[in-house]
Amino acid sequence: MRQFRSMVYPYVIWITIMIVVPMLMILLYAFTTAGNEVTTIRFTLDNFIRFFNDAVFLDVLKRSLVIAVATTVLCVLLGYPIAYVIASGPEKSKMFWILMITLPTWINMLVRTYAWVGILQDDGLLNRLLGLFGLGPFPMMYTTFAVVLGMVYNFIPFMILQIHASLAKMDKSLLEAASDLGANRIQCFLRVTLPLSLPGVLSGITLVFLPAVSSFFIPKLLGGGQYVLIGNVIETQFMTSGDWNFGSAISLIMAVIIMISMYLTRKVDTDPAANGRSE
Repeated sequence: MRQFRSMVYPYVIWITIMIVVPMLMILLYAFTTAGNEVTTIRFTLDNFIRFFNDAVFLDVLKRSLVIAVATTVLCVLLGYPIAYVIASGPEKSKMFWILMITLPTWINMLVRTYAWVGILQDDGLLNRLLGLFGLGPFPMMYTTFAVVLGMVYNFIPFMILQIHASLAKMDKSLLEAASDLGANRIQCFLRVTLPLSLPGVLSGITLVFLPAVSSFFIPKLLGGGQYVLIGNVIETQFMTSGDWNFGSAISLIMAVIIMISMYLTRKVDTDPAANGRSE
């Protein structure tokens, strides 16, 4: 037991330095005024009041939430059928398709996003293909479409893998029992497959929504400098304006929103086994 505790100490130290200390610094900066000396720190709510009293920042927050929700919904609608087909396929092909889905994630996300810049430009690959059919060119860069497309492309593997994990663990005998009781394929899916895969769906929603709502370089590259989300505002406050207090306040607001969304997701998550017993 003592040896086990000694193995835990390096992880505790790493978590303290890399997570706990930065969070405490953000908390301190968020509730203090800019330019204060350590010995004359004055606690204030001015940073939060400034954010909620500015219609521009509230509009950016609203846009960020809308983009994140749209990205999450699209990932669910596209990822669930893909995960279902993979889980229902032969065992030999499952590893191949999982490899194909995870293979792009081996490449840096910034590089993958840069690739979409070349694809979506007016003279890019997509418009050239449309030109073969006498269509276009369509302006796709620096639009909401480009931002959502980039986010869906980067985050959908997390959704597919989580849903597939739930579907792969599902007891197939339950489907056979439902069929024996007279349920058709649609009823089997709605009453057996979907409830049992719900934990994977909710885990995927969490893994997609959290990075989508705080993303900053995807909208910066595909949306242009005029397309600003809350992640870009935070980056600007820290890296350009040098207003760490206001940037920390916005980060803290986003942390609260993320924690609330995670709490609501956990509330929706139900125990399928318990539901089955209650029925």
